[in-house]
Amino acid sequence: MIIPEPLQLAIEEFSKFPGIGKKTAQRLALFLLRRHTDDVNRFIAAIEGLKENLHQCKTCYNITSSEYCEICSSPKRDHATLCVVEDASDIFAIERSNQFNGKYHVLGGVLSPLSGVGPESLKVKELLERLKSEDVHEVILALNPNTEGETTALYINKLLRGLPIKVTRIARGLPIGGDLEFSDEATIGRAVIGRVEYT
Repeated sequence: MIIPEPLQLAIEEFSKFPGIGKKTAQRLALFLLRRHTDDVNRFIAAIEGLKENLHQCKTCYNITSSEYCEICSSPKRDHATLCVVEDASDIFAIERSNQFNGKYHVLGGVLSPLSGVGPESLKVKELLERLKSEDVHEVILALNPNTEGETTALYINKLLRGLPIKVTRIARGLPIGGDLEFSDEATIGRAVIGRVEYT
């Protein structure tokens, strides 16, 4: 069957999404094709809004529509505890657990020498600068329990040695090789509560 070019282009774009294969991409494209024009226009506007209206928080690098995210702006958050995560999606996952009231720092990835991602590619320097200027007593390393996450956690722990800051990691309630983003609230909550100090 020959697929019309506009449909083929839409399928190709959808198939670039993580976890979306060609069949699912085709279903999504056909779903949009069947939708009312107003629905499709709202979808297009929402996608355009992602790039036009969202950017990184100037303090923690979370996703925000203003200069500083709600968490950094909130006087109710614990300023003494800083949770270091790989990506903003990890913040969403931890916040759903309702077990953490501190602030965050998004690294923007993890160390992966094979992919060419070194410390200079991450927000590590910015983390160290925050720790010098803010009154942080504890840093929680909440990185995914895989090889890259563990390597990054060990690297940051080594950088923080000698500073008067307790360094902990979230407990092993999360499966090895799993992602925070896809874990349930109870598991993440137990992992945050059961964090352990790096030695």
